[in-house]
Amino acid sequence: MTSDPSLPVIAKYIASCGVASRRAAVELVRAGRAAVNGVSVKDPSIRIKSDDEVTVDGKTVSPEPVKYYVMLNKPRGYVCTGADPHAKKRAVDLIDLPARLVSAGRLDKDSEGLIIFSNDGDYINRLAHPSFQVLKVYHVRLDRELSAAETAALKKGIRDNGEFLRPEDVSPLGDRLYAFTLNEGRNREIRRMAAFFGLEVTRLVRISVGKLSLGALPSGRWRLLSPAEVTASVLV
Repeated sequence: MTSDPSLPVIAKYIASCGVASRRAAVELVRAGRAAVNGVSVKDPSIRIKSDDEVTVDGKTVSPEPVKYYVMLNKPRGYVCTGADPHAKKRAVDLIDLPARLVSAGRLDKDSEGLIIFSNDGDYINRLAHPSFQVLKVYHVRLDRELSAAETAALKKGIRDNGEFLRPEDVSPLGDRLYAFTLNEGRNREIRRMAAFFGLEVTRLVRISVGKLSLGALPSGRWRLLSPAEVTASVLV
């Protein structure tokens, strides 16, 4: 361990190994799950030398030589967590690549659509962290139409369980279908906003993340992003 500012901090290093996103790496270090040269550390900002051995949960980690950038059309019923190896349906298991992949954000079990996986922690962080303003668009079908008053109130934002929830935009598409645009993407955010007005979400599909669109990719299928798509997706 060193204080040399030219060297990576441990959280960034762990993310570069494909173990977790940058934010998740910070939390796992704080939880005491990481060690450097056999010594447990809890400070995610300590710096790592090239000859340091970093372990997570007792297993040595190192940067993966090949970076993968994957778009998946997640089907309903699959979970996005990679932390539970016993989950019956994990979205990451639909992707056949020789790498530890992490998702950029989450789609809950009952939601569908575009989700990005990668073993590049910096890339995942740029897509998922609200500070980078990478907007996500969802097509949401409700059990009834939103009234004009409800739409106006929704655009101003609501409070639920102590959190302020506000979409960047809500646009009607007809027949109880709406386009919701979000930046933060808090846990079950759209469903919570709908429930605030006594509405139920009957289907929720993410169709875009920044400049990346789901297009005609079939449900349950994945594809690698092109280098141009990778570059464009983090430009705002």
